[in-house]
Amino acid sequence: MRFLSYYADGGIHLGVETEGGVVDLTEADGTPASALELVAGGSAALDAVRRYLGTAPPTRALETLALASCVPDPGKIVCVGANYRRHSAEAGLPVPDNPIYFAKYRNSLSGHRQEVAIPPGTVRVDYEVELVAVIGSPARGVTPAAALDYVFGYATGNDLSAREHQTRTSQWMYGKISDGFAPLGPYLVTADEVPDPQNLDLRTWVNGELRQDASTSDMVFSVAMLVSDLSQVTTLEPGDVIFTGTPEGVILGMDEQVWLKPGDHIECEVLGLGRLSTTLVKG
Repeated sequence: MRFLSYYADGGIHLGVETEGGVVDLTEADGTPASALELVAGGSAALDAVRRYLGTAPPTRALETLALASCVPDPGKIVCVGANYRRHSAEAGLPVPDNPIYFAKYRNSLSGHRQEVAIPPGTVRVDYEVELVAVIGSPARGVTPAAALDYVFGYATGNDLSAREHQTRTSQWMYGKISDGFAPLGPYLVTADEVPDPQNLDLRTWVNGELRQDASTSDMVFSVAMLVSDLSQVTTLEPGDVIFTGTPEGVILGMDEQVWLKPGDHIECEVLGLGRLSTTLVKG
């Protein structure tokens, strides 16, 4: 199933896409009212959604909705750097022996079709299409073989980056946490629709020009390895999201670096998970 979150009635509603349109779940009795309730509820929550859909509820047209991040309130936003072999090569980085982690925060989240402001004085803005894994049940000390059982679903993400801030020290976070710099969505797609997260195509377009075109098969550390590794030191909770890294094709790796600017339109897609659109504006 494909879930989304959108703004309505002064808050954020949870919806599910059907052939006839988007069905609101927040206003229905007996169904999860938010993305966090959905992922924490697991199979029972999904069964409740299926029962409700069987009643032929009213639908809304997707194009009329103002979408939020498909997971609006994660407890953790964990990101992984240099996790594609060819991206490491283009960035002049060695292939890491261990995952490189950094964090983003809730202020960085934005939704499909939202405008994102470039902070004043920031020039070297870059895109990064990413497969994002969403945790569905508490995970602590899990093995790689069992790790995917703890993933509720997946989404398309864009790890927008301010490169001059990212590289000013050895810690990348300052260039990653600007408001809106973690577009996520449009959909949260349940894991049963993604039988192999290591066999997905990823693409990015800037103003209609294809910039990234790769596969998750080029990951250094698989989704299962990342979930397992993180769970050794922290409990991953329902709703936590993991941005799993970007493939080659970013501006940072180009010989002629023309950075993103106000007015640019970025589309990121992970095949089967939806295309995520972001427009940059002046901050």
